[in-house]
Amino acid sequence: MSVVNVVIKDRQLVADAWSWLQSPGETLPHPGAGLILPWAGWLGTGAALAAKGYRVGVWLGPETALADLEAHWPALAALPLIAVHFPAFTDGRGYSLARDLRRLGYGGELRAVGQVLRDQLLFLEQCGFDAFALAPGQDPEAALAGFSAYSHRPGLRRRAAEPV
Repeated sequence: MSVVNVVIKDRQLVADAWSWLQSPGETLPHPGAGLILPWAGWLGTGAALAAKGYRVGVWLGPETALADLEAHWPALAALPLIAVHFPAFTDGRGYSLARDLRRLGYGGELRAVGQVLRDQLLFLEQCGFDAFALAPGQDPEAALAGFSAYSHRPGLRRRAAEPV
């Protein structure tokens, strides 16, 4: 996963304050820094890194089961960030995962990462995401327009509301 310098959070561009920790042997930044760990890494070392003063988040793949979330819920609910990876534009499992996390009561930053494109932003937000790391090659400034590209009202209702 590549490092993203700018993310969209709450419909604004912000500097990404989180680093991705892919493997246990990687050099750690200073304590207090935000680290996003893959699921297995979070299960193994997340608590120890948090005890050392790091802000710890977790990166979930779309295959993550609801039963796994529920089994680790108290610890997951306390995390400041959960990132959900979209391996392909056409893979919609992350939408369901976000909905499940919000239904369980997760109130922290829920970030869509991977193959996230402008056309998805409004729909991702409707499922509970509040932060987005766009796919490589996407213009974050232009992507902000993705939130207003579609009406919230279905086409038939929109037409019925217009005067004849």
